[in-house]
Amino acid sequence: MRFYSRKLIKPEDLNPNHTLFGGSLLRWIDEEAAIFAICQLQTDKLVTKFISEINFISSARAGDIIEMGMEVIKFGTTSITFRCEVRNKFNKNKIITIDKIVFVHVDENGRPKAHGITSESEPAEDQAYEPA
Repeated sequence: MRFYSRKLIKPEDLNPNHTLFGGSLLRWIDEEAAIFAICQLQTDKLVTKFISEINFISSARAGDIIEMGMEVIKFGTTSITFRCEVRNKFNKNKIITIDKIVFVHVDENGRPKAHGITSESEPAEDQAYEPA
């Protein structure tokens, strides 16, 4: 699994228990998952189809740095399925796992459309991406 982005936990990210608010974490995961899918399929014509059970394992506190990881499970004709893990950057404690997140490539009418991608890619830093 590759860990692509990090977040510094700030006081405004905390719940009344002074730990990371789950809603903030899920918002960050949703954004990171969309970016990951867009980078893999090289298109922004995607919709979230499915998110499996969300397993909250531990939490984070103000000042902690967390990192979000994504790993492709499979490519379908119109979809991409991957898993997600968020962990504490320094002690590596898992904070949350999601076994399946599915995005579907769609046409201009919102219907599934083949994407033609069959394997994971890691775009070069200087590779330009032009949204359709």
